Amino acid sequence: MSQTHTTTQEGESHGSAASYVIGFVLAVILTVASFATVLSKAFSYWTALVVLSILAVVQIVVHLVFFLHMNTSSKQRWILMTFAVTVAMVMIVVVGSLFVLWNSQAHMMVR
Repeated sequence: MSQTHTTTQEGESHGSAASYVIGFVLAVILTVASFATVLSKAFSYWTALVVLSILAVVQIVVHLVFFLHMNTSSKQRWILMTFAVTVAMVMIVVVGSLFVLWNSQAHMMVR
C-alpha cells in the first residue's frame, strides 16, 4: 500500500491510515468503557442503561465518520439525508413494535 490517501474517480476521499487508526482506537476505548460500565456495577440499573445508550450512540457516530466517511459536504448531503430517513423509519418500527407489545400485554392480563 504505497498510498496513504485514496480517492475515487469522483474525487471523494476514502481516508488515510491515520484516520482509520484514530477510529479504531476510539472504537476500542468506547467498547472497553461499555464493558467497564457493566462489570464495575458502580451504577444503578437505569443509570447504566443511560450510560450504555450514550456510549452506543457515540460509537455509531465514530463508525459513521471514521469508517464510512460520512460528513456534511455537499456531495454527501443526499447520502446523509437518506441515512437520516432510514434511521427515522427504523425508530418508528422499533418504537411502534414496543408500544404494540406493551399495549397487548397490558390489555391481555387477567384482572
